[in-house]
Amino acid sequence: MYRLNHAVLGALLLSIFAFAPPATSAVARTTTHRPRVRGVPTFVDSTLGDIATFDDPVVRQAAIAGLGRYNGSVVAVDPNTGRILSIVNQKLAFSSGFIPCSTIKPVIAVAALEENVITRDTMIKVAPRLYLNLVEALAHSNNAFFEELGRRMGFETVSHYARLLGLGELAGYDLAEEQPGAFPSEPPKNGGVARMSSFGEGIQITPLQLASLVSTLANGGTIYYLQYPRSEAEIANFQPRIKRRLDIESLLPDVRDGMLAAVLYGTARLSYLDDEQALGKTGTCSDSASRVGWFVSYADQVHPKIVIAVLMRGHGRVVTGSMAAQIAGRIYRRLDGENYFVDKFAPKSNFSADTATAH
Repeated sequence: MYRLNHAVLGALLLSIFAFAPPATSAVARTTTHRPRVRGVPTFVDSTLGDIATFDDPVVRQAAIAGLGRYNGSVVAVDPNTGRILSIVNQKLAFSSGFIPCSTIKPVIAVAALEENVITRDTMIKVAPRLYLNLVEALAHSNNAFFEELGRRMGFETVSHYARLLGLGELAGYDLAEEQPGAFPSEPPKNGGVARMSSFGEGIQITPLQLASLVSTLANGGTIYYLQYPRSEAEIANFQPRIKRRLDIESLLPDVRDGMLAAVLYGTARLSYLDDEQALGKTGTCSDSASRVGWFVSYADQVHPKIVIAVLMRGHGRVVTGSMAAQIAGRIYRRLDGENYFVDKFAPKSNFSADTATAH
């Protein structure tokens, strides 16, 4: 063992102190700081630039009031026809899309049920002493459950069902501003198909696509082209247009029960509404620019009346799927308070899947 005598040790200490940088004073530390980079703001006027002359005025005002000062977008759609009732923050809704976060989970659930990878009662281990079934996993948005489903099915199967349900393609009919989002051609490098299946790694989805997806789950499997009438003539001559029909009705009760459980006691409980019970799915994660919060839902599980997709962006901790659900809850409560569902969605509609135009 090497030992230093006192003389050598003293010389060494002197040399260290001689080259040490001078201490920074407390005053210097408190007055010298870097500017914070905030990026995407959490609060903005989300109605700027919108041209909404022919939106349903009741739905639009409810959506604006519900969204408040948050930086986000609301898309409201009639799931029985594909008609867009209102778009708040059209610039954001018509953008290239955002990571779907956990709103991808219903897609994975449909795929796993159709492929007989699971049944409603299949229990999957998600923690050392915790097993969940599909309904509870959707209610609590459990990532481990859906990661395991993704691994069991593989990338090709997950991709097939995601594309079948409309991801990676335009949702609208003759919407010049719309963009198709993006869907990966190979498993994402960050987490592969498991991470893609739990919160959409590698996927870009728009509020329009998400509203179309949940409209399909609500109406039993018919994918309508989303149409946005923006003149009196287009409103008067509106006819639903069917993109394709999917034979998934028998699978949907299990998925719907999970989305209902999310509202009753899970991640979406802030959207709860007594009279017009909504079913929904939250999503919370981050992209390269900001935090992202989603909530997509539809009202009345027996006779679906309206689909509402809420997107939030920003850097504040308030940007979550739970807060997006609360925004949707405000919208539903205002619509219910104005008897909107009674006035607009009574059984007097002339539109149905049988009278729609298939394209």
